[in-house]
Amino acid sequence: MKPTNRSADIFWGANPSKGARRSQPSTASLSLAERLFSTADDRKAYRAVEEGIERLEKNLVTETAFHDGMAEVSARYLLDAGGKRVRPLLAFLTAQLGDGVTDDVITAATSIELIHLASLYHDDVMDEAEQRRGVPTAHTVWSNSIAILTGDLLFARASKLLSILGERAIRLQADTFERLCLGQLHETVGPRPGEDPIVHYLQVLADKTGSLIAASAQLGVLVSNAPEAYQQAVFDFGEKIGIAFQLVDDVIDLAPQSDETGKTAGTDIRAGVVTLPLLYLQRDAPTDPTAAGLLRRLDPELIAVTPDADVDALIAELRAHPVTAETIVESRRWADDAVAALAPLPDGTIKKTLVKFAATMVERSS
Repeated sequence: MKPTNRSADIFWGANPSKGARRSQPSTASLSLAERLFSTADDRKAYRAVEEGIERLEKNLVTETAFHDGMAEVSARYLLDAGGKRVRPLLAFLTAQLGDGVTDDVITAATSIELIHLASLYHDDVMDEAEQRRGVPTAHTVWSNSIAILTGDLLFARASKLLSILGERAIRLQADTFERLCLGQLHETVGPRPGEDPIVHYLQVLADKTGSLIAASAQLGVLVSNAPEAYQQAVFDFGEKIGIAFQLVDDVIDLAPQSDETGKTAGTDIRAGVVTLPLLYLQRDAPTDPTAAGLLRRLDPELIAVTPDADVDALIAELRAHPVTAETIVESRRWADDAVAALAPLPDGTIKKTLVKFAATMVERSS
């Protein structure tokens, strides 16, 4: 089945803004949907997800409409830049453990995607990022204040939507929003004296990324009236796979620029952002002169005055260092734990597809 509209194109991984057309892909380049729904037995689940994504796209356009012209332009800005809709996809999958992708599930998924979108506006201000989804970040186009207020408007819209679904959905959103804020706060402040920096970092990932993915999976079960016993299983799955996803990003950040990533190698390192490979270097530096030497040369103040070609060489050295391979191993461990969390779910297409989802998250090309 080939997608024929914009929302399906986004789901399949094409970039409609560039007029992309899907040719017969190799196994290595298969999109997320193609890898998840690969057999005839999966087609019913696939159709439910595809139809859900199509309805989601329409809802997102509606929910980013404002009577104020400035608000509408800024709220639509990152939406129009695209997105993989990973969180709604999870909600549409787990909903099929219950009544399926109902109107309420579409509402929940729309709210979740609005929360994710809102968080991007805020994150880009906090991180002083210059690009998001291939376009200049909102705060560089307008201002920090406009970007922050746009995020706030989207959070408000998300809350109004979830209020339709009852107290349990609202409480789940509130708990998730609290974790998003705490994750950002803890990332900003850094580990407390005596706290293990690696443990701190993994908790930040759980809060900033894992919590919203976990909430997406849980809402699918909650709103579709699936057995309550499944809620904790899919929540744990979502949180753990969110951590694995971000750890893979730490490795992808070190890869040379490509059409797939669209990023310069070592973007995080150049910006002074701490990632797991760096934390592993810090851990090993007291007893490993090679790690200590590389860590010194990767100091953000030194990087800032180092010629680009020399920085490229440093990034390549870090990419080849054992700490990067260790990061990959750690990401796979979290993915394995995510799959183990699915044990209470019944065997079948949905459980199998969630397992494929986990594998896809950690097998992304670097």
